[in-house]
Amino acid sequence: MFEHIKEDIAIVFDRDPAARTHFEVLTTYPGVHALLMHRLSHWLWGHHYYWLGRWLSHLSRWMTGVEIHPGATIGRRVFIDHGMGVVIGETAVIGDDCTLYHGVTLGGTSWNKGKRHPTLEAGVVIGAGAKVLGPIVIGKQAKIGSNAVVVKDVPAHATAVGIPARILEEEKAKQRQYAAQKMGFNAYAVGNDEHDPMIKAINGLLDHAHQQAIEIEHLKIQIAQLSDPETEANIGDAFAQKTDPSTLIK
Repeated sequence: MFEHIKEDIAIVFDRDPAARTHFEVLTTYPGVHALLMHRLSHWLWGHHYYWLGRWLSHLSRWMTGVEIHPGATIGRRVFIDHGMGVVIGETAVIGDDCTLYHGVTLGGTSWNKGKRHPTLEAGVVIGAGAKVLGPIVIGKQAKIGSNAVVVKDVPAHATAVGIPARILEEEKAKQRQYAAQKMGFNAYAVGNDEHDPMIKAINGLLDHAHQQAIEIEHLKIQIAQLSDPETEANIGDAFAQKTDPSTLIK
């Protein structure tokens, strides 16, 4: 448990450039306070001290603005930034290295007992104000855009935006993967929000650069084939027959 607490504090420096000292993080970050208190309330809940666990989580809500049911399962190195308005339901499961921003809800869509809240796999980022509802699974390293409402599973490494949430086009996401890696951590999970004018412009440039890279590769293949006498003869025949020489390149 104490090892988890150390990781909860240390991870803040990787995801919040405003963090300066461990003492500052320990004393002024409500998301860290909420996680620390949840670890204790979850331990009480697991040992059947139900009322005491609920009372501690209620106290944590009053102090931090973050409401986490003591029955929720939270992994290691989870970061709740700002924290105010975050709600995490009883059967929610949050994997290692996840990040939640303020106003996030991991809620249920049914009054039935049993699994009724989301499961976040490792490395998920959920933007401010997003609602993830029901016993769905958000895959590893997926991102949920700010204010999105997610009611269906999201595959690993995908980005979901909108109301109701939709998955951004996977092919374009692959084209931008290198640029996203260069940018580093994706705060608020909005780096691929196609509705933002600035992001539209950046994505347009990335798409153009990707298309140019493909065309350059095709030209390299053509040059290599032109150096082959047999291919050169075939291309000459193609011109003679008014055929597009690019059809010879496969």
